[in-house]
Amino acid sequence: MDTFGDFIGTIQDSTHQARVKEVLNWVSQTFPQLKPRITWNQPMFTDHGTFIIGFSVSQKHMAFTPEEAGISQFEDELQAAGIDHTKGIVRMPWNQPFNYALLKQMIEFNIQDKADIDKFWRPLKRG
Repeated sequence: MDTFGDFIGTIQDSTHQARVKEVLNWVSQTFPQLKPRITWNQPMFTDHGTFIIGFSVSQKHMAFTPEEAGISQFEDELQAAGIDHTKGIVRMPWNQPFNYALLKQMIEFNIQDKADIDKFWRPLKRG
């Protein structure tokens, strides 16, 4: 967690700090092949140089961003679980349990879906 220590230290609420540390540790332990890094002042994980998942915090929630494709793939699950989200971000309120099962599915999807992508972001689909 050395990579994320400074970021976690900027979070003022100690319970929020604990949640962020727990989630980032969980990702590191569950997906040890992913590389932790700080980019744009946010913790994220990459695989072979491509973005897999990023995290951010606000006063009301911890959020994660699996790119738009990672969210649209799980739209039904997000709605069924009543999880607040947009096309680009999933918000997990501090006062509710963190949905690790859904996070795991999204990370697994991104790892598989981006296995042959050699850029940081998915290529834009033209249509």
